[in-house]
Amino acid sequence: MKSINRTKSHTVRAAAALSLFAAALPFQASAQEPAAPPPAPAPPPAAAPPLTPAPQDAAVEQLSRRVAELEQQQRALEERLAAERRAAAEKEASAGKEQAAKDKGGGVKVTAAPGKGFTVRTADDSFSSTIRARVQIRETITHTAEDDTNEINVKTVRLTTSGHVLSPDLKYSVQLAFGGNDFEKDSASPVFDAFVEYTGIRDLNVRVGQFFVPFDRARTTREFTLQLVDRQIAVRELTLDRDVGLMLSSPDLFGLGGRISYNLFVGGGEGRNRFGGQEHGPLAVARLSFRPFGAFDDDQEGDLSREAKPRLAVGVAGGYNHQTNRQNSTYGATLSLGTADYLHGAADLVFKYAGFSLSAEAVARHAGRDSLEGEVDGAPAREWTRSGYGYFVQSGFLLTERVEIAARWDQIFAESGTDPKLVELVDTQGKQVGGGLNYYLNGYALKLQGDYFYIFGKDASEGRHVGRLQLDATF
Repeated sequence: MKSINRTKSHTVRAAAALSLFAAALPFQASAQEPAAPPPAPAPPPAAAPPLTPAPQDAAVEQLSRRVAELEQQQRALEERLAAERRAAAEKEASAGKEQAAKDKGGGVKVTAAPGKGFTVRTADDSFSSTIRARVQIRETITHTAEDDTNEINVKTVRLTTSGHVLSPDLKYSVQLAFGGNDFEKDSASPVFDAFVEYTGIRDLNVRVGQFFVPFDRARTTREFTLQLVDRQIAVRELTLDRDVGLMLSSPDLFGLGGRISYNLFVGGGEGRNRFGGQEHGPLAVARLSFRPFGAFDDDQEGDLSREAKPRLAVGVAGGYNHQTNRQNSTYGATLSLGTADYLHGAADLVFKYAGFSLSAEAVARHAGRDSLEGEVDGAPAREWTRSGYGYFVQSGFLLTERVEIAARWDQIFAESGTDPKLVELVDTQGKQVGGGLNYYLNGYALKLQGDYFYIFGKDASEGRHVGRLQLDATF
């Protein structure tokens, strides 16, 4: 704008100078004429010749035309300046209206998709929140030599909200569970997960809150991606489940394309939703994973993406839980006669290629003492810890984009001197073999599952047959 004003000023000055120059030309022209010759005898009278314009008059006329052109250009320039001022004012007013609309919520974007829930995101990406719901409706039929039973229920109801705040690297997640089997006997809290995580440093992600202990792969695999209706018995008995604590991790240590990842966890050791003072822990866990062919999604059991190249993940983990009052280290019955120390170990493998998937895991738990002795209401009492180990092997294959078959062998063992109830569990249903069929209507977000297992112990002829049909839906 300043440049345009300067141009206008220079134009006016030039026009004025030219006007003065034109006014001075007649005087200058007459001053430069040569001196008149001496007078000569008067000629005889004759008719006067016609008058012709003097040269200086033509120059004045030309300069006048030039001044008129400059004045016309000046008027055009003034009109353009006025138009630019009006456009700038209109743009400023429009920007003000846009900002006012943002202040009233116009800067918020809402998206939704089947299986992905509703997402609210601000225009500057400083905040987002996704809300999803999930249900499992299950029918279970059991046949034994003595009788048959039928059970139909809503196995799982989950409500999850997750997103980021202030920065996409500062994330949060809250998961609430309302299914009949989701509550612990001595805790009415529906909170499964509640944590905040910072992922801005590649080799040092930080998470704090309540979430899965990063121990064995089969337990931390997302539930809605399971190939069979329920998790393996070795995992259900010997995992570490959820706890409250701090985790340091990296999905791509040293920036090698996801080939190496690690997790370090320190927590209370009493599991989820524990309230009141406890003996000093802590629970400490370390996990290391290797993916020699590069990163892939090993947090789901099947291979719905039909990996074009072979993918392999191998993981090892160890943990120590000091002075816990839970019978299964971080879950199970609460011990009232004292605490116990537990050692944990796990090794797991995941392989995927062209729709084929294979997973295997070995896991162990050893208590520092087999039982606790004391008195309850003046009477001698004993409480048992649970020590054991187990493994499973599972595979699946995607027949079509929607149909998958899967099979699994699963077995657990009890250590000598441990809880008699664990020994009984091993003797009667410590071995499980079966398979299933999945039909994916919307990937893992909406699927119909059916499976069959034969569950037995020492005597294979005294087992039981279990068939299950389940609808797993994420909205």
